[in-house]
Amino acid sequence: MTIFPGFGPNAAAHTLTANGVTMRIIVEGEGPPVVFVPGGDQTAETYSQQYARLADAYRCISYDPRGAGQTSAPPPPWTMADYAADCAAVIDAFAGGQAVVCGLSLGGLVTQQTAIDFPGKVRLAIPMGTSAYIDGFTRDWMQAEIDLRKDGIALPDYFLAPHYAVYAFPAKALHEPKLWAQVKASYTERFRDRDPRDTIDQWEACLDFDCREALKNCPVPMHVIAFSEDVQTAPSMCRVVSDLAPNGVFHEIPGLGHVSMTRHRPEIVARKLRDILDTELAKD
Repeated sequence: MTIFPGFGPNAAAHTLTANGVTMRIIVEGEGPPVVFVPGGDQTAETYSQQYARLADAYRCISYDPRGAGQTSAPPPPWTMADYAADCAAVIDAFAGGQAVVCGLSLGGLVTQQTAIDFPGKVRLAIPMGTSAYIDGFTRDWMQAEIDLRKDGIALPDYFLAPHYAVYAFPAKALHEPKLWAQVKASYTERFRDRDPRDTIDQWEACLDFDCREALKNCPVPMHVIAFSEDVQTAPSMCRVVSDLAPNGVFHEIPGLGHVSMTRHRPEIVARKLRDILDTELAKD
């Protein structure tokens, strides 16, 4: 039975408790395990369109991270090390102790931290739309979002999609009528019910994150994917990660934005992921 639109009929939901966190896990497919880590405000469903294109050859595993979906966690503050420990627990429970780890945005930071803290558990790291340290425009924007919520200000429903979509998709995509209709409906519903405290706690963990020194000694192969039209994490931010990692490789996908893999051009991202996975895992 399909548990969520977009997931295949063989997808299964599980529950895992570790580190005081009870996480909802969704697994589909057989083959080498790939753990997909959602970004800020995102749940496992973020990867449903990647599952649809990769579960024929890979065991796709994702979960709701702290501060999102059906996962419950101890009171914050949370650190990126906490998120990495959660990811490591998922690897142990559902991937036999070692997996490819792939994450977008906050999930990209978690991917890096997991590779740093648990190198023996990470066969290959693929952080997307990521950064070794958040500064400049992105830091100011994220801090403004945090401060807005701390000041008790809530955006009205009519402003939710127009506000958040510009940080997620390229301009050309936003002017595709069919896509915009989908994004408008989805983003309005998604952010209307979002607990402001969860956003604060997740995003503060991102702003506290700095793995620049630790990356220099991380032995895990790291393929970093950037998107040319990404407003949140520009390709220059992603390149810092690949340059610092001893076994880092940089990829830039043209014409895509920060969250293009979910509705805009999921097939392009899946094709890139398959190319990386097939090539790197064949080396083992």
